[in-house]
Amino acid sequence: MSNKKIVLLAGKGVSTSIVFHALKNDFAIAAVILEEKESAWLFVKRRAKKLGWFTAIGQVLFQLLVVRILNLIAKHRKEEILENYQLNSSDIPDVLVKSVSSVNSPDCIQLLQSISPDAVVVNGTRIISKKVLSAIPSKFINMHAGITPAYRGVHGGYWALVNNDKENCGVTIHLVDAGVDTGNVLYQERIVKTAKDSFVTYPLLQLAAGLPWLKQAVNDALTSQLHPIATTATNSKQWYHPTIGQYIWHLATKAVC
Repeated sequence: MSNKKIVLLAGKGVSTSIVFHALKNDFAIAAVILEEKESAWLFVKRRAKKLGWFTAIGQVLFQLLVVRILNLIAKHRKEEILENYQLNSSDIPDVLVKSVSSVNSPDCIQLLQSISPDAVVVNGTRIISKKVLSAIPSKFINMHAGITPAYRGVHGGYWALVNNDKENCGVTIHLVDAGVDTGNVLYQERIVKTAKDSFVTYPLLQLAAGLPWLKQAVNDALTSQLHPIATTATNSKQWYHPTIGQYIWHLATKAVC
């Protein structure tokens, strides 16, 4: 497949670096299109409009206080996961990086059309519009940190544990459509947490479990062998960041950290 090329369409962050390094030795990555992060204020306003100010502020407090503390506590565990699964989080070479204000911007569409990749791997972006998805004939493939359709949105592993639903604590590789993690499922894998794991290490475990299947899905796309699978989950729900109150309650009553 030396004549096939892919694009990584992503948000900035450690997971994007890990995905890039996992793919670069197996596939020709023509470019890494990185979107700028949305301003915190716009994010909070948008979330408050949907869920209410009380919930939105509780989510911000969780990120500012709890997540920072958990990251300090989990520093060595995160390093252990990176080492055990050989996850490379080093910087992406600047020569491959193309910056856009948003995945839905005209600049992003122009870049995708000019590169004309055979497949697009999505990681950590905003919801991609129909206009972008239809701008090129390539398949868009995403690795989602949750088992869909039961755990769409964010932090699917955490919410599965909160619900005592270990069978649905895992990762999904799926085709991207204009919905929130509603595209056809290609592969799924479950994770098993240890006593050393918490909210901030579940995503790394999901990355490690999902990367082999992401590679397989990209290979399938490049060889026209994509075959969506049926899922066992009968319910579908979009999940959001926990509030500080929710996290403390679930820690106290269910020992989910």
